[in-house]
Amino acid sequence: MSEKSFEQSLERLKEIVARLEEGEMALEDSLKLFEEGMKLSRDCSKRLEAAEQRIEVLLKSSDDSDDEVPYEGAQSE
Repeated sequence: MSEKSFEQSLERLKEIVARLEEGEMALEDSLKLFEEGMKLSRDCSKRLEAAEQRIEVLLKSSDDSDDEVPYEGAQSE
């Protein structure tokens, strides 16, 4: 079985939340869905943290650049 993309995991998590909010399932079924939802939530969080770290690395490496980039919001007088 192939790993789900972040978007697929997030969509499945939304489906699980909606079904749990309905409250019409048996306790055991609700627990199984809750467990799946928690796994998906942890996976999505890990992926977001990894993406944040990548962004921080990219921003840091661009800060180390010797090229000066003017701020576009600055007004010249």
